[in-house]
Amino acid sequence: MRQFIVLLQKEFTQIRRDTFLPKMMIVLPVAIMLFAPLLVTMDVRNVNVAVVDLDRSTTSRRIMSHINASEYLSLVSTTSEFDAAMQVLEEGEVDIIVQIPDHFERDMAVATPERISIIANAVNANKGSMGTQYIVQTIARTLSELRNEESSNQLSELVTVQNRFNPTLNYRHYMIPPLMIIIFILVCGFLPALSIVKEKEIGTIEQINVTPVSRFAFTMSKLIPYWIIGVFVLMLSMIIVLLVYGLVPAGSVGVIFFGTALFVLTISGFSLTIANFSDTMQQTMFVMFFFIMIFILMSGLLTPIDSMPEWAQKITIILPPRYFVDILRSVYLKGATLAELWHNFAALGIFAVIFNALAAITYKKQA
Repeated sequence: MRQFIVLLQKEFTQIRRDTFLPKMMIVLPVAIMLFAPLLVTMDVRNVNVAVVDLDRSTTSRRIMSHINASEYLSLVSTTSEFDAAMQVLEEGEVDIIVQIPDHFERDMAVATPERISIIANAVNANKGSMGTQYIVQTIARTLSELRNEESSNQLSELVTVQNRFNPTLNYRHYMIPPLMIIIFILVCGFLPALSIVKEKEIGTIEQINVTPVSRFAFTMSKLIPYWIIGVFVLMLSMIIVLLVYGLVPAGSVGVIFFGTALFVLTISGFSLTIANFSDTMQQTMFVMFFFIMIFILMSGLLTPIDSMPEWAQKITIILPPRYFVDILRSVYLKGATLAELWHNFAALGIFAVIFNALAAITYKKQA
């Protein structure tokens, strides 16, 4: 027990004397939670639109007015020449061209008019697709108002839309839990591995190996400081999210802390296992970077798992962040309870046992 306490004191002393780690504990969460939600978004805004108005009628002017009033669309050009609109599209000055055919308003009153044409710059497929949907919805709403405003209003009163769990449809609220997980992976996964390999390179781990320290004691002495760091990072991240974005967990904070404890235990045990099989900083950084990219891209952090190919969905079963992101999103947005998420906690618990056992078993092999 005394040897374990000495090792633990050594770890805390090294962290305190490290000029890099204490700064990272504060700078990384603050930087990611402050700026990433503002930059990482699937909301498409500022879609520049050019209108080719061949009709020059009240209807065409009202369509342009609605486009210009949209918070997502920006009317930057109106012309009666299609070639001129195509030129600005090719130059990248506009994203979408809307062509209103001649006699559109007149034909609406007596027959089926010629269709309005929408030409999108699809280099950015997401912007082209979403921008086209915005245009179609805007035009449909305008034509509905023009045909029968009273009827349209009556119909709208018969329909009630309710967005559960994220009433404002704020994409940032969906992205904040994954960003927290990325911080945990970097701080509580990447750094412990570097700590082990650093001791290998400077030779201090060889001094520990000649002492009667058990594998378990050595592993725990490496993990406990990063568990504490994980709790600090979580508290700091939650405070930033509350103050800057006004996001409060709909469920129990205790469930969030319990899930975080299991995930930090899992990811730190995983990182120590990687470090045990690495001899240099370069090896460790390369392997950890590879797994970090797998975790970020294939665990449902950025892309919904249901949208992935079937083979990729099967791979996610063995990725711990998959279960933790479900916990955070469910508790933060839906108010889910521990009982409702028991399968995610069970999976993280299994991963924690496996990775920490591997970390302890493989430690002496690299002595």
